[in-house]
Amino acid sequence: MATLTILPSGQTREVAAGTSLLSAILAAGEKLVSKCGGEAKCGECHVAINEGRKSLSKIQRAENEKLDTIVGVSSKSRLACQALMGEENVTVEILSFV
Repeated sequence: MATLTILPSGQTREVAAGTSLLSAILAAGEKLVSKCGGEAKCGECHVAINEGRKSLSKIQRAENEKLDTIVGVSSKSRLACQALMGEENVTVEILSFV
């Protein structure tokens, strides 16, 4: 289990490796939109990984292609529906406010 810190709320949760960031964020009671059912098609779950990027699963083609279409993407950008937790702690910042 690794600790996921969610910004801007500062909430922390213990999350099992292999859990998607989207699932963990929603389970923590935070609001994050995902209109495509986690298929990397809508880009609504775009988040910034402030710490622990290397612990997450590698970016796959579908996620990379969707990120290329989103304004404001940086090297910290991931789609929460595609990024899976690893064994190290991660700090994620929710960029879209519902």
